[in-house]
Amino acid sequence: SKMTVKAVKMPCTSANVYTKVPDGGWGWTVAFAFFVVEALTYGIIKSFGVFFNDLMESFDETNSRISWIISICVFVQTFTAPLSTVLSNRFGHRLVVMAGGLLVSTGMVIASFARSVVDMYVTIGVVSGLGYCLSFLPTVTILSQYFDKRRSLVTAVASTGECFAVFSFAPAITALKEQIGWRYSMLSVGVLQLGITACGSLLRPIVIREQEEVKAQPPEESTETKYMLENEQTCTSIESIDSGVDITTSPSNVPGKTKAEPKSEEPKQHGQNPVENNSTPPEPKTKLLDFSVMRDYSFICYAFFGLFATLGFFAPSLYIIPLSRSLGIGKDHSAYILSAMAIAEVFGRIFAGWVLNKKPIRKIYIELICVVLLSVALVAFPFASGFWGLMICSVYFGFMLGTVAGTHIPLLAEDDVVGIERMSSAAGVYVFIQSLAGLAGPPLAGVLVDTTKNYSSAFYSCAAGMVLGAMFLALVRPCKTGLCHHQQQQKQQQVEESMAGPQPELPDDFIDMDIGKAEHSGKGSDSV
Repeated sequence: SKMTVKAVKMPCTSANVYTKVPDGGWGWTVAFAFFVVEALTYGIIKSFGVFFNDLMESFDETNSRISWIISICVFVQTFTAPLSTVLSNRFGHRLVVMAGGLLVSTGMVIASFARSVVDMYVTIGVVSGLGYCLSFLPTVTILSQYFDKRRSLVTAVASTGECFAVFSFAPAITALKEQIGWRYSMLSVGVLQLGITACGSLLRPIVIREQEEVKAQPPEESTETKYMLENEQTCTSIESIDSGVDITTSPSNVPGKTKAEPKSEEPKQHGQNPVENNSTPPEPKTKLLDFSVMRDYSFICYAFFGLFATLGFFAPSLYIIPLSRSLGIGKDHSAYILSAMAIAEVFGRIFAGWVLNKKPIRKIYIELICVVLLSVALVAFPFASGFWGLMICSVYFGFMLGTVAGTHIPLLAEDDVVGIERMSSAAGVYVFIQSLAGLAGPPLAGVLVDTTKNYSSAFYSCAAGMVLGAMFLALVRPCKTGLCHHQQQQKQQQVEESMAGPQPELPDDFIDMDIGKAEHSGKGSDSV
């Protein structure tokens, strides 16, 4: 038992060390932290619309110029995703999320004292946007490392934090504005976002050690093991093994050992001897940003799926109220439609996590079905008429949006895409590619609406992007299986070549010698 503890103990660190993915444990605390981070990042972004009218009146600006505050914020958040990956691999997820929380809070607090919309562009758009990136992406990455079988369900449920935040923050901020004004309300929101820093302090690193590395020594070697542990604890040099002096098997060096017993070579071959591990070369350092994922055809297809699917994420939330007002629906009833969409999104996220948690199931195909159904929802919006027509479409869209929005990033950890080992780098590159659609999507839809004078064109353009995304998503699994099959063939060919080796050279008279021996033996038998 002492040997097991020694193998997994990591001095001077607070990392949680497991022999396999725990699927729980401290991961539940990380899941709670992710729930709060979701609420204080995306929840605040989606609730920022309550300040729009106040900012237009205070700064005497148009709606489009005020809208650029959130557009810049979201673009910076997604565009700097590779930076978040590099910093997380260099300094750890905990410090990066805590620093991100400070940036988010600082940007929002300074924005409450802004005197122009340009000040808002810098404070909320750039400073808070960078903080949102440093807070969200490392949290979802480390949460995926704590879970395996329950990963989809836990991530989906924890991601509902933003949905619950929209329910609570929007009316709370509105009521607070009536009492203390929009500036002090924004200041209060900035102070509240310091909670991200507290959540970041809960993100303990996790280390997975294989079972072989912590395997205890056989009982007959208990004395030797005790001696080796004493050498490690007293920092005694054991480099003399390389010079030919066998510390562990010499009778004079092993107390209480009356007879030298030859040590089996098998533990050395399997790397179970801790002394031998000290002489092995150190493992290569982890890459800060592994761009090798860009050579993986399955990841490229998945990245294109994210690029085009992002076009379909924003349209209903931006244009559902203008569309309902153009159909003669009142302002209050339009707000009910948006609230119903958010409620349905919560159930969609939980449902997707529950379905993807089932085994055996090919998760990438479930995601494909959800994306196709989400495309149908976007096409259905222009055909809706009246309050109840839009309400049904909104509920349907919200539910399907929840199934996709809560799972598309965690699915990077699946073997069909890149796997859990490379998820950190893959998530940074994936979100960076998404930022291009996030920046170009709203202006593109706005141009179509201004040109056609019809809000239906925005929904059609988003549906087209979602269909393209579904096509690339359908190629992920075939590309992965084809690539794995090709790599397997190459490895098998290399193994066969190494096993075959060079053919030995035979002497020219080898056959004559064998024939001569046969004849000689035949004559001997005849004489007998």
